Amino acid sequence: MHSPSPLSLVDLPVRRLTRGDLVSCADLSESRGWPRDEHRWGLLLSAGTGYGIAVPEGKGLIAACVMTSYGPRLAAVGMLLVAESHARQGIARRLMRHVMAEAGPTPLALYSTSQGQRLYEQLGFTQVGRTQRVLGRFRPEDRPSAVATRAAAADDLQAMVRLDLPVFGIDRTHIIARLPAFADRIQVAEENGELTGYAALWPSGEAHAVGPLVARDTATAKALVTAVAATTDRPLRADVDARHEELLGWLVERGLERGSGTTVMTFGIADLPGDASRRFAPLTVATG
Repeated sequence: MHSPSPLSLVDLPVRRLTRGDLVSCADLSESRGWPRDEHRWGLLLSAGTGYGIAVPEGKGLIAACVMTSYGPRLAAVGMLLVAESHARQGIARRLMRHVMAEAGPTPLALYSTSQGQRLYEQLGFTQVGRTQRVLGRFRPEDRPSAVATRAAAADDLQAMVRLDLPVFGIDRTHIIARLPAFADRIQVAEENGELTGYAALWPSGEAHAVGPLVARDTATAKALVTAVAATTDRPLRADVDARHEELLGWLVERGLERGSGTTVMTFGIADLPGDASRRFAPLTVATG
């Protein structure tokens, strides 16, 4: 029997994914050298809408991605992956075109690896920023921070949503409400009873990832990272908005090493909404 030609591959139907596709999504991640991250796939498939292309006449997926909607002002596309066996055959383009059609007039944002950037540019996305990944064993400073932080409590969630709204410029309640179940630790910074920042720490492969990281200023961001890092013995990973050079330099001083970066891209909107000066790290979801 002949294998499908590239022409027939791009005609394969795209279907909605469910939590039942979790293992197939994780298998896809692993096949491309990413952590399996079933935990993160679970969050994304419950908070967003997954799309995939099934293996023709077989089990599993040859491609997947997730679109997380934040209302009519923005939707984020993440985790776009194509199996190595089907790479460079137009499948990523087919899946992205489907997702863009599903989004309609809603502006889109994504975090692109270097491999995917050319495709997204061809589809009309433009570069609006960069993130820088850092990874390693975190060494705390000798002196304690002047910024007070504490573990988040259940009744902090509404204050976190209020703090998050002007920073991201969109209502992310459906993501923040899922953070307590998703994260191993949520830390908040507080001054005079007012929240000035928060950070989540969650498991990813052999590491713990920090994100979101929202803070009034760099000193607050440092205090939050220090506090969550103290709760794990795993290596720490963060995808930091590259504009925050002071925080990145400090993380390198504290033992983390710079790794790959991603390009922040948008479609249908000139830039991400919100206040980038307080947006230190997103819940980064790189696309291919």
